[in-house]
Amino acid sequence: MASFKPTFTLRLAHPEDTPSLRELIALSVRRLQSPDYSREQIEGSLEGTQGVDTRLIADGTYYVAEARRDAGEPLLVGCGGWSKRKTLYGSDIRADREDELLDPAVDAARIRAFFVHPEWTRRGIATQILEVCEVAGCAAGFRRFEMTATLTGLRLYTARGYSEVERTLIPLPNGVSYPVVKLTKTITRR
Repeated sequence: MASFKPTFTLRLAHPEDTPSLRELIALSVRRLQSPDYSREQIEGSLEGTQGVDTRLIADGTYYVAEARRDAGEPLLVGCGGWSKRKTLYGSDIRADREDELLDPAVDAARIRAFFVHPEWTRRGIATQILEVCEVAGCAAGFRRFEMTATLTGLRLYTARGYSEVERTLIPLPNGVSYPVVKLTKTITRR
């Protein structure tokens, strides 16, 4: 008997997706990052760094992967984006955001805020979103990309050609620190 493989579609995120994105991000962080981070780090990151960045949605650079539930109701199963702004990571909560535009001739575009529903991992969702982000960034004139990745996402990004630049700790509101990895990639042709 053939197994049924559910499919998903990618589309740009809309402002009305924000509540569903908040739920998806919290679920993804709590379940998928637990092998790499403590409960305190996870909860602190949800309070201070990981969450919805509505600037990405407004800029038209944030994507969602959407699947259909049994009754046909859509379910967000992944999200991620890229940015032409200086902010490297973080949600709307962060006070130190830098909304200035980057110059594609000298700056690297930012890969931002990738999350996948725990029941939808290993289906190529993050990979497809990353590819769409790179194509869109290149179309906007960028050839270099950088990101601040979680330890959980590190394997995905290095498998896709990103190189580790440095490891650092982000201080969180609850007093703990959150280890992350800065990565970079140059695309010579697209």
